[in-house]
Amino acid sequence: MDSLAVVCVIAVIFLTVFYYFCTQTFDFWKLRGVRGPKPIPIFGNMKDVLLVKISMREYMAELYRTYKDEPLIGIYARRTPILIVKDPDLIKDVLIKDFTVFAERGVNFDEKVQPLSPHLFNLESKRWRPLRTKFTPIFTSGKLKEMFFIVSECADHLEKYTETLASKSEPVECHELMAKYTTNVIGNCVFGIETNSLTDDNAEFCKMGKMVTNSSWIKVFLIRLRQVAPSIFSFLRFIGILSLPTYVKFFMNIVHETIEYRNKNNIVRHDFIDVLRKIKEEDKVGDIEITDTLLVAQAYVFFVAGFDTSSITMCNVLYELALHPKVQDKLREEVNEMYKKYGSSLTYDNVKEMQYLDKVFKETLRKYSVATVIMRKVTSNYTFNGTNVTIPANQRLLIPVDALQRDPNIYPEPDVFDPERFSDEAVKSRHPMFYLPFGDGPRNCIGSRFGTYQIKIGLVKLLRNYKFETCKETQIPYRINSKAVLLSPVGGIVLKITKIEKT
Repeated sequence: MDSLAVVCVIAVIFLTVFYYFCTQTFDFWKLRGVRGPKPIPIFGNMKDVLLVKISMREYMAELYRTYKDEPLIGIYARRTPILIVKDPDLIKDVLIKDFTVFAERGVNFDEKVQPLSPHLFNLESKRWRPLRTKFTPIFTSGKLKEMFFIVSECADHLEKYTETLASKSEPVECHELMAKYTTNVIGNCVFGIETNSLTDDNAEFCKMGKMVTNSSWIKVFLIRLRQVAPSIFSFLRFIGILSLPTYVKFFMNIVHETIEYRNKNNIVRHDFIDVLRKIKEEDKVGDIEITDTLLVAQAYVFFVAGFDTSSITMCNVLYELALHPKVQDKLREEVNEMYKKYGSSLTYDNVKEMQYLDKVFKETLRKYSVATVIMRKVTSNYTFNGTNVTIPANQRLLIPVDALQRDPNIYPEPDVFDPERFSDEAVKSRHPMFYLPFGDGPRNCIGSRFGTYQIKIGLVKLLRNYKFETCKETQIPYRINSKAVLLSPVGGIVLKITKIEKT
């Protein structure tokens, strides 16, 4: 046999083994009687998502429509079986009734090379439970009332800064504007630091926020590398080819410096940093060893969640209000009535009274759910109630939040913005699992109330003083950035802002 023949034989053997490796699991769902699309080698069912041709949101919507009558859908992320849970009763079992079996999110991370990764969103249940218990008191209604003045003051700064922009009579990119506001709120309420984000374009917190949320091709490539070949990603980071991002070093330093400064000067603010100080003094929480990186990771995730998801949601509210002037006028009327009733010093309870504001906020989150899916991993063999489908331990699941909230059988004409979908009568008529912008059950979003109120307070101050309108630079229709991790529009949201003259 000549050398060419040997090479050909080796190549055939290699390709055969490789093909077998890629397709070995492809009968997983068929054997369990779960329907789903046919996978292809290397990509499974996620080719267009992995190649950034479409967003995960669009892919989930397509699957949801194709298998509209199926309670469960089986897909493959490359060669890994993933189960999509659609039925609301089964979703309730996963998130609430049988939560102890589904307490894990199933996110893989290597904290040695990704020091900010072991945060509450990612953590396995063993570490998540005690830390969640420690942080929960920060987000009670009583604590939010204490922080209301700080948030309101930040909203006042936003209102004044917006006046400067409106006076120029030029279109305004609202995402950056709202990000400055939410950065200011998080800096003050979580870190106890005045970030100057609304007055200083070079403010460090703002720059770090942009680094965290940028959706460049390099970042997309690194995310895909981490997903497809985590060991290679970790090795490249470990040997220094992939250096730690600047924002990692920034958060490590800012948390350490703030804790050290407060300890040295006996400063107590009863905020997030003070909780970190107490946890650090304990050395252990239950059986968990408390490390510096574990503490910093919690501060980091609260910054990212509060800064990015809230600013995107505020933008989406303003976008819909600009498209629907009658809704904007009605909401502004409610805001003005509240000021007439209580004067200029609004309180937490006053904002809570604004029912139409709440409807507008909820309808925005229905139409623009920032998180496309909820992730879970089962910790033991599990049979879904009322089915013959049994999944093994460590099986990963996805709950398609955005697709559920855009199902025309649940929300007629889902692309229409209609706040009355959240009237008391309408809400009672729907299964509660058809609306999950913050998740549900014990592992729901811990900061949902904080995020809700920083958004509402900012909107109240803006709508009382400014009118928001579309302009020629406004993207109509809304186009999703397929490279972004969280829902965001291509090119941002550009609107015309006009100051309302008081009579």
